Amino acid sequence: MSEEIAVVGSPDFTTGFRLAGVRRFESVPDDEKSKKLDDAITSVLEDEGVGIVVMHDEDFEYLSRTVRQRVETSVEPVVVTLGGGAGSGNLREQIKRAIGIDLMDE
Repeated sequence: MSEEIAVVGSPDFTTGFRLAGVRRFESVPDDEKSKKLDDAITSVLEDEGVGIVVMHDEDFEYLSRTVRQRVETSVEPVVVTLGGGAGSGNLREQIKRAIGIDLMDE
């Protein structure tokens, strides 16, 4: 079973996770996201040791349609987005997709 957490995003975004002990990361400078983010995400999605991929929800706009669809449907690893407001990825739905049940259901 894949256990490692990977973080993908700008150096500012990945630094906090790295300080917290996350060893697998792909830092993509903001001015290179349109060219390099697809490759960075694909790299961690194909890493069999990675079980969870964390990215900033605003980075979705930089992904190609193909990679975006892959991220949205990936079960292993599960992709969790952070940041944003009401329009951001729903963590509850992401967890439900990953494990198959709604932990918040009463």
